[in-house]
Amino acid sequence: MHPDAWLVVIDPQRIFASPDSQWGSPMFPDIVEPVRRLASAAGDRTVVTRWVPAPDPRGSWAAYMEAWPFAAVAEGDPLLSLVPEMDGVGSHVVSVPTFGKWGPALEAITGPTPHLVLAGVSTDCCVVSTALAAADAGATITVVTDACAGSTPENHRSALDVMALYPPQITLATAADVLA
Repeated sequence: MHPDAWLVVIDPQRIFASPDSQWGSPMFPDIVEPVRRLASAAGDRTVVTRWVPAPDPRGSWAAYMEAWPFAAVAEGDPLLSLVPEMDGVGSHVVSVPTFGKWGPALEAITGPTPHLVLAGVSTDCCVVSTALAAADAGATITVVTDACAGSTPENHRSALDVMALYPPQITLATAADVLA
């Protein structure tokens, strides 16, 4: 892994990992090992993000939370906690009520135009939202294809296909490629 890169592990939370959750990714178990290898290589340059619902959702978020009432829980609810498989991953945690994790909190850690290596869940929502916003802000993005989990394998592939349209700002690589 490039020594100046930041690994961003997007939303490894029970709400996205558990098969019992309406938002659980069936692909999540397959990304645990590659994410842990990447985090080991990145060390202190690892950021873990968490999606948390806004306490008072507004605009389209109000309708979204009405459509998914099971997710309208307090920030400390176990549904929003990190999965045990990710214990010890990440020196920094950023919790925000948005799909995309790029913003002032993440930028404060990584700097304004970092090289971000993205992993996590879900490829077709929070990963693609983070990648596009960060690239627009001037970050260089590497999406680790086998360290991301989609809501379905088909949606995962579709999101990767979209992000592949943005070189050189966004590139796709496997964990082996990143760690080589």
